Amino acid sequence: MAAIKRALLVVNLHKKNAKALGEEICAELEDRGVQVRSFTFEKPEGFQDAPYDVAFSLGGDGTVLYTARAVAAQAVPIIPVNLGTLGFIATVRPDNWKTVLGQWETGSALVSRRFMLEVDVERRGKRTKLGPCLNDVVISALGIAKIIRLNVESVVPPLTGADGAEFLRLGEYRSDGLIIATPTGSTAYSVASGGPILEPEMEAIIINPICPFTLSNRPIVLSPREAVIVTVEQEQRSGVLLTIDGQVTEALEPGDRIHVYEAPFPAMLVASGRRAFYEALRTKLAWSIPGTGPGSGASWQAPSGG
Repeated sequence: MAAIKRALLVVNLHKKNAKALGEEICAELEDRGVQVRSFTFEKPEGFQDAPYDVAFSLGGDGTVLYTARAVAAQAVPIIPVNLGTLGFIATVRPDNWKTVLGQWETGSALVSRRFMLEVDVERRGKRTKLGPCLNDVVISALGIAKIIRLNVESVVPPLTGADGAEFLRLGEYRSDGLIIATPTGSTAYSVASGGPILEPEMEAIIINPICPFTLSNRPIVLSPREAVIVTVEQEQRSGVLLTIDGQVTEALEPGDRIHVYEAPFPAMLVASGRRAFYEALRTKLAWSIPGTGPGSGASWQAPSGG
């Protein structure tokens, strides 16, 4: 049984009915003696380090990404209420938030643990942490139709009994950019760039070039324990930009080294499990064909051993 003493609301006021729903949730929780703090994208300062028992994300997938980066390190579960179109991450209906909260309180709600990444930028020997990432890290050109040059390495942790990590050069990418995505982010920019769709609770790292100059440069999926190091080569025809989850940006310089590696914590999403993911996948990608697929009434039986 989960007791709630403090709750966080992150409200995207650009979404229709967000303000009204936020007020409804606040009123319900405060009537139960819960201390509630509510923040918007416009004024987000001050909530990241406070202890919360649960967080509500009111908006779309972007609101969930923002909330996860802020509270995942404190192991705060997030109830992602969807106020936009059908989302891959925000899957709780506005009229169902109270039911989902009750299920979480009693321990019967599914909590999906999502693999996250950390991002550092190393510049002239100084390494700066930019924070966690739930969807993807994108390194791209600042301009239209500009090819940038990136050198990519993988750092493989040592096997049991072996000495030291192993650095593997994956190669030089000449492309419009590079996407480094999580399984959660596999259905975002990465899939639009020809990347694979991964089951969201997997642990893996996708490296996906954007419009590569060399057609043999293909997406690759790495072990979650590996780290990826991307070096911005010296000669560039364009400025280079780093973007985290489509929301945090950092201008890069030639010679910068971007370190992307497994975060020491997952994002915990309430009621956003496999079923919700596959329902969103079928709907968004128009895979729903009447009379076929799960739920159509067709039976399945495991093959007998031979």
